[in-house]
Amino acid sequence: MSANKRAAAEIERLRREIAEHDRRYYLEDAPVISDTEYDRLMGRLKQLEAENPGLVTPDSPTQRVSGGVSSDFKPVRHAVPMLSLDNTYDEEEIRAWHDRVLKHLPPGEKPTYVVEAKIDGLSCALTYENGILIRGATRGDGEVGEDVTANVRTMKSVPLRLLGGSAAPNRLEIRGEVVLFDTDFKRINERLIAAGEEPFANPRNCAAGSLRQKDPRVTAERHLRFMVHSFGVWEPDGGIKSHSGFIAAAGKLGFRVEPHIVTDSIDEVVEEYKTFRDRSSPIFRTPSTAWS
Repeated sequence: MSANKRAAAEIERLRREIAEHDRRYYLEDAPVISDTEYDRLMGRLKQLEAENPGLVTPDSPTQRVSGGVSSDFKPVRHAVPMLSLDNTYDEEEIRAWHDRVLKHLPPGEKPTYVVEAKIDGLSCALTYENGILIRGATRGDGEVGEDVTANVRTMKSVPLRLLGGSAAPNRLEIRGEVVLFDTDFKRINERLIAAGEEPFANPRNCAAGSLRQKDPRVTAERHLRFMVHSFGVWEPDGGIKSHSGFIAAAGKLGFRVEPHIVTDSIDEVVEEYKTFRDRSSPIFRTPSTAWS
C-alpha cells in the first residue's frame, strides 16, 4: 500500500472514530474517552490532513469551524414552509381536540399519539445532499430564513455526514431546535458579566444570539445543541409513515432525539402532561393531524 493510501485509510478511520465520540458525548451524554484522548485523535487527524491537503473534505471534523467572519446572512427559501404548531393550555382543550380527531377516523379506530417535550429554542432547518451537510438555515418567517451554515457546522451535535451509508436519504431537510443546556448558559453569562457586558435574559435568547454570530468561532465556544423534531424533505421517503417512525429513523442517521412515549390512550397523554407540568411550561403541542 502506498503512503498516500495509508494516509487516506488512517484519515477515514480517525474521522469515523471522532464522529462516534462526538455522537456519544453530544447525543447520548455518555463519553467513553477522556478529553485528552479526544484531543490526541483530533491532533493526529489535523496533522495527516496538513500533510495531505488533497484528502481534506468538507465533512471532516477538522472543518467545523471556519476562520472567516460574515458580514450578513443571506436569505434561504425553505423547500417546504416551516409552519408553527397550535397550542392548548388545559385538559379540556386537549380532550376536545382528541374528539375532533376521532371524527375523522373510521368507526372504532383509535389514533396513536407521540408525547414529547416542547423544546423552546431557535428553529433551524438542516439540508443534506448525498449524506453531506450543505446548508443550515433559521426559520425566519416560515417561508424564508437566514443562511447560518458556517455557524451550524460548529455544533458537534450536528452530523456533517449522515450515518447509515447507502440507507441514508439522498436529500434531507431535517428540522429542530437549537438550544443551550443550563450549565452552558450560566457559563456564558458569567463570562459576559466578568467582562462588564450585559448577560442574556434566558437560554433561548442566548441560543438565538449565538447562532447568528458573524464569527463562527464565537458560536463554537457557546456549545449549542441541535434537537430534532420534524422534517421538511426526505427523498426517497424511506418508508416513514409515522412520527415515531421518523424519530427512530432520525436517530439512526446520527441526530439527537428526545425521550417520548407512544400511546393510543388520551388519558395517558393527559397524565404525561400532568407529570411534566410542574417543571416546565404547561403547553400542549397539537399538530393538525394525529399520527404516531
